[in-house]
Amino acid sequence: MKTRIIGFDLARAYAIFGMFIVNFNMVFGSYKDQTIIGKFLSLFSGNSSTVFVILAGMGIALMTNRSEYSNEEKIKLRNTILKRALFLFVAGLLLNFIWPADILHFYGCYMFISAFLIFLNRSSFLWLATLPILIFHFMIFIIPYETGWNIEKFQYKDFYTLNGFIRNTFYNGWNSIFPWIAYFFLGIFLGRLNWTEIKVQRKMFFIGLSLYLTVNIIQLISQHITVSTEVREFINADYLPPFLPFILSTFGFGLMLISGFMYLGNKIGESQIAKNFASTGQMTLTHYVSHVTIGMILFSILAGKDLSKDLTLQQPTDPIYVLLFSIVYFVFSFYFSKLWTKKFKNGPLETLMRRISG
Repeated sequence: MKTRIIGFDLARAYAIFGMFIVNFNMVFGSYKDQTIIGKFLSLFSGNSSTVFVILAGMGIALMTNRSEYSNEEKIKLRNTILKRALFLFVAGLLLNFIWPADILHFYGCYMFISAFLIFLNRSSFLWLATLPILIFHFMIFIIPYETGWNIEKFQYKDFYTLNGFIRNTFYNGWNSIFPWIAYFFLGIFLGRLNWTEIKVQRKMFFIGLSLYLTVNIIQLISQHITVSTEVREFINADYLPPFLPFILSTFGFGLMLISGFMYLGNKIGESQIAKNFASTGQMTLTHYVSHVTIGMILFSILAGKDLSKDLTLQQPTDPIYVLLFSIVYFVFSFYFSKLWTKKFKNGPLETLMRRISG
């Protein structure tokens, strides 16, 4: 179990680094940049967020991973999950005032729904993961995906209205329940596997590799054959909207990445360097909030940007500076985590959440 937790936290540490790159680039850079480094940064788009949600589901699974629980234990665990869901939902809505691409309040929604399903058998979560994907693709035919969006500026115009908030939360927000809770359910399934077994690591890795390569080959072929514009956009969609090819590709990437880190956890889990990186992964919530507050302010000062004005009208920052700042900020986060965990078991915001939720 110990090495399995180390592998899980190593994967979260990677996801933190990817999150830094994606969010700093989204705010200060340009997703249209076609330079080599710009294309490299774009590789993290989608993959980091989806891995984060999968890992969040795994975290819930690890909380509830015994074979049997009494009714009293189930009620206690469910209440803990519901309290944490409420904490993340409220924290995310507060953060949304300064960070419109917030994912925390969506996490709260995933956890709230999962709290009532968490004690189902493992295979149920694979079936549950298919349902929100199907619902999302059905809703596409009813509500135009761009409803409420100013895509060029990545702004959701009516988020603070009842209809807009419901639409954003369930259908076309950054990480809306449909289809994104599918990643959370997949994570719960993965969290119930015995990752100490090498055959499990290999099986999940090759399933992920097959999914990832299949989708990417189809996307490559679609660029060289005659298909309708709608079909080409469906096959090559990236994050917004999260069509099936994007979902399957990121499923595959997540399986490969998590399998790889679980393998590392089993091999080097007792080494000090692994434990240090794992401590960074254990403070995911703290680092998430930190980088969209402290990190954004620091980068805006260094890059000469005015956060009070429309950044889409300002000159994009060269991707090399986005990459360098992301690396430096991750190194800072790494050492902060290392020093903090010498005195405290959990990160600052993790401690607050646990005190509130139990």
